[in-house]
Amino acid sequence: MTKSQSPFADPALVSTYADDTPLKVPGLADLHRMAMLLLSEQGPDAADILVIGAGGGLELKAMAEVRRDWTFTGVDPSRAMLDLARRHIQPFGDRITWVEGVAEDAPPGPFDGATCLLTLHFLEAAERRRTLAAIHDRLKPGGRLIVAHHAAPGGDAERWLARSAAFANRGALDWEKARASAKAMAERLPLSSCADEERLLREAGFIEVTLFYAAFSFRGWVATAAPAARSRSSEDR
Repeated sequence: MTKSQSPFADPALVSTYADDTPLKVPGLADLHRMAMLLLSEQGPDAADILVIGAGGGLELKAMAEVRRDWTFTGVDPSRAMLDLARRHIQPFGDRITWVEGVAEDAPPGPFDGATCLLTLHFLEAAERRRTLAAIHDRLKPGGRLIVAHHAAPGGDAERWLARSAAFANRGALDWEKARASAKAMAERLPLSSCADEERLLREAGFIEVTLFYAAFSFRGWVATAAPAARSRSSEDR
């Protein structure tokens, strides 16, 4: 995904992101806390964390508030979303480095851990694989990656997306509207099955790939960077 292809090139989406996203993603605050805990579990106290898709700053703020000893590099292709993140995370800005771009534009690290939340569902499989490989190459051996995004559980994307759309609509329940939203989302998002998601993580060099979060169409995995110096995927590039 290039900077011009960012789904958040629309100013209207940017302006409502911080308010709308917690309404759309079940347990978003809990997801952020779980990500922080999984990264804290075996990482160093003064960890350096790579955040891919950092625009908006929601997960950055959640982690920075709890882990005052962590530093972060936030990467996003949308300048407007990075500006939003800077405003959202302002009290902790001295611990954050910002990069306008994609995973391949991130500094080499190595980082102690990484997150990529609500981002990979925008990417086709080949670009998703490259993104995961780029993250792997920037992690220390044994460093953890936390990913969470829309998937296609059981291969039935539209049914699960309709449930997520119904959840996001906090007004009167309207299944017809939810199904129409799901159809539009399915046409726009190149969703993968859960099995394919896990396969791509392993192909990018990750091991110990484990599902930890499931909420309608959203799924989240924790994975560990293999000890090899570089992933097989990066050697193919």
